[in-house]
Amino acid sequence: MNKQGIVDAVHALLQGTKVQAESVVDTVIESIVKSLKKGNEVSIAGLGIFSVKARAARMARNPRTGESVKVAATKVPKFRAAKALKDAVK
Repeated sequence: MNKQGIVDAVHALLQGTKVQAESVVDTVIESIVKSLKKGNEVSIAGLGIFSVKARAARMARNPRTGESVKVAATKVPKFRAAKALKDAVK
């Protein structure tokens, strides 16, 4: 399933227009992204927790040349699945 599949599911449930359903899905995604940009966690019961993890700067090696390359510190999104989601997938 992709974003369009989620929009279709929301559209079928709400019985509005597809534009309204897409707006709802976009708003949810934008809210999660904005919260993560601020460094906050987003917890959705039954689904999981979205958070931001800091990666430290490190030295890596270019596999083609063997040269050492410095990789800058960065922040990456992280997702921890809830127990209900893990049990549902089993």
